[in-house]
Amino acid sequence: MRTLFFNPQSIVTVNTSGKNVKAGKEQNEISPLSGHSILCKDGIILDFVKNELAGEIEVDRTYDLSGKTVLPGLIDCHTHTVFAGSRADEFKEKIAGVDYEDIARRGGGILSTVNSVRKASVEELYNIAKPRVEYFISQGVTTLEIKSGYGLSFEDEIKLLETVKLLKSHFPIDIVATFLGAHTFPPEYKKNREGYLQLLIDKMLPYISENKLAEYCDAFCEATAFSAEETDRIFSAASKLGFMLKLHTEQFNNIGGIPLAVKHNCTSVDHLEVFNDDQVADLQETGIVSVLLPGVSFFLNYGYAPARKLISANIPVALSTDFNPGSSHISNINLIMSLAAIKMRMTVEETISAVTINAAKAINREKISGSIEIGKNADFAVFDTQNYADIVYHVGKNLNVMTVKSGNVIYSL
Repeated sequence: MRTLFFNPQSIVTVNTSGKNVKAGKEQNEISPLSGHSILCKDGIILDFVKNELAGEIEVDRTYDLSGKTVLPGLIDCHTHTVFAGSRADEFKEKIAGVDYEDIARRGGGILSTVNSVRKASVEELYNIAKPRVEYFISQGVTTLEIKSGYGLSFEDEIKLLETVKLLKSHFPIDIVATFLGAHTFPPEYKKNREGYLQLLIDKMLPYISENKLAEYCDAFCEATAFSAEETDRIFSAASKLGFMLKLHTEQFNNIGGIPLAVKHNCTSVDHLEVFNDDQVADLQETGIVSVLLPGVSFFLNYGYAPARKLISANIPVALSTDFNPGSSHISNINLIMSLAAIKMRMTVEETISAVTINAAKAINREKISGSIEIGKNADFAVFDTQNYADIVYHVGKNLNVMTVKSGNVIYSL
């Protein structure tokens, strides 16, 4: 099947010249192309064709994108999309000045959602998550990472991952499953941390690996969650089973997460709101992507991660929604881009690189997705504007009018 996406105003290629990642000054280079159409064959980008020559090419389908801007399909590389229940009452408390960590310490926060998830079936969780995935697709998202972490028992963590598997089977986008059993300690193991670690290492990880329920293992290395030593043990076991690794770290406290991520060759380190100058050298030259989550800083009203510091140090920066019920109840990726520009002083071009090629790198999809380059998947987000800056300028407004996955239109207005 040969498909032509004809005559867009601009094709924002995010061309990497084969590097498949952007760092430093290159993160600001997104290589827009005008006067061309995109030719695809069997879901793969085949060529860029000058518009005046497009009529000479034999194709099976043509989509007229006149006046539109095409970006690579957007990638949300850090989400907690599958959850049940509401934490609106906690939101009221936070507005009144109650600290997020204080809420967590008294059994709220993550544990509140755990209680709701444990009461729900796979079918119920699927029906809750389905419209959320549909909303991501409507924004131009073609690859979506989803974590577990709200079950915190063998049965309930497996239930969450089975729900993600069901979503993968029903939606045409790429959905990347991440096991986050090390999100926090469940109440029944509050006085038996070693018991829960053994459950994670001896039972959960082997079962998930054997049944191929997740590609990644993640952990929350934080004062109210898992220590660096505990995370080290989990990651050592996960690596032996073939999991790739990601790490929640430096969100509220520095407790040794960055050296741990480097030791275990994590694909990404996520959060970094309290990342400091002394840690820059630790990440340089490692290839680890820094996934920044400005929605958390906005939602919890605290400091933003130092994007400029990281970019200046040639560390690749990605952006994600961190969509979850407690600390970033935000599934609008456009808003995240705007927050990054306004609050973290990222350029429009840097935010685009951050939700495309660098987000792809953060979930090991950079060789097939994240940029519009010959040989990659024909994954596109088509925006109703002639100026790509509008995507960030229109804060919180979805300008996407067509989502294309592997050359097929999966959403259109």
